[in-house]
Amino acid sequence: MQNWNLMAGIGIIASPILFALIVFPDTFSLSWNQGRGGFLFALVFVVAELVGLKIVISKKQLISAIPFAVLTISYLVFLEFGLRDYILNSAEHFNVQLIYSWTWLWDFVIMTLFIMTALTIFFRTRWIRIAPAGPIFLGGSAIILSLDAFFPYDSLGPLQYVVPYLVQTNVWLVTVFDLGVATARDNIMFLKGDYGSMVLQVFWPSAGVHSIIIYSLVMGAFLLKMNIPRHRKSIYFVLGIFGTIIVNVIRIFSLSWYALKVTTDAQQWEEFHSVAGEILFLPWLFIFLLLVILIESRRLKKLDSNSGSIPKNNS
Repeated sequence: MQNWNLMAGIGIIASPILFALIVFPDTFSLSWNQGRGGFLFALVFVVAELVGLKIVISKKQLISAIPFAVLTISYLVFLEFGLRDYILNSAEHFNVQLIYSWTWLWDFVIMTLFIMTALTIFFRTRWIRIAPAGPIFLGGSAIILSLDAFFPYDSLGPLQYVVPYLVQTNVWLVTVFDLGVATARDNIMFLKGDYGSMVLQVFWPSAGVHSIIIYSLVMGAFLLKMNIPRHRKSIYFVLGIFGTIIVNVIRIFSLSWYALKVTTDAQQWEEFHSVAGEILFLPWLFIFLLLVILIESRRLKKLDSNSGSIPKNNS
């Protein structure tokens, strides 16, 4: 019975996301600031952390969570009947610079609040150690969207600081692989390839700085719940940071390659740009987390087998 109740709890948490996916599939773009694709990855985190738990969820708790799922679904429906226009119009009153990031921000805020509420009903404050990755991923995405809405392009200096170094690295890679002519000045790249010239201005979201922030939040929560030595947690965290930076370098390189070898048409390039980051970052995040789990599971099994072995009597 407890397994069925747990699956029912997962179903309640998933219901607004699945509803949106079925009714509004066009809104599930993979681009981090142009759709609800992040909902699916957050759901994967929730399912991965909850499946197999030996914690009882009562029928009363399940019933208590249903109204919040209904309210979240209602929000998604009301967006199509004037609520989205209201949110867009409110951007002017808050001095929002990028209105679309502002609009998607509220979707992630609402979904974060719903999943946190449902988990609190099921597990009380223990959810912070049981299943934090999904809400933190959504909340981190909401924070990034808010930064992009209020401080777009290069207006947020600290986050923009590392971009010229990534741009220079990309110019070096283009030269090494002889893909074309590439030069850089600050955060601007000048590219000349098979289909003509193109100038790319790179800002911190396009450089993948947002992915480093989200990685730090999710990985921090993930490592917090793992029962492993602190020094091993630090090693995993730092390795993940380096891996995420490498993924971002590959992302910028792929955007340059597309302009140099595929097309300089702005619309086609923008379509590729809108999904290139998440196609690389999110699989990397899942693979890295899976590797950490596999390594630590194997290590624990080895420790258990060693501690359970009986030394031979040589007498």
